[in-house]
Amino acid sequence: MSLSDLLTPWEVIERRLAAVASADFCICLYNPRSRKRADRLSRAAKIMLEWKAPDTLCGWVRNIGREGQQSGMCRLSELGEFDADMFTTVFVGNADTKRVGGRMVTPRGYREIPCER
Repeated sequence: MSLSDLLTPWEVIERRLAAVASADFCICLYNPRSRKRADRLSRAAKIMLEWKAPDTLCGWVRNIGREGQQSGMCRLSELGEFDADMFTTVFVGNADTKRVGGRMVTPRGYREIPCER
């Protein structure tokens, strides 16, 4: 889901975010922040926190497939303060998403995946 409101009104984006967060979907966000729209990711995180737990696992990748690619994870409660840019893709897990082998994994129910502590 794009957080850019250049072609889609922000009110529509907010409604969509609330709908997918309330259904506990995993969510992929792109265009999370720009100079003109610096608050979009923090506003999106606030909306998702109405439906998702603060400790929901989130991940991010900056410059996917490009030189200087970086990645990391945080909790949804920390996502609003994350310093994303237009080259960052943000992934928000669901209630079952776990950290496994340094990666985000959302089991599909076929077998239990142990969680790293």
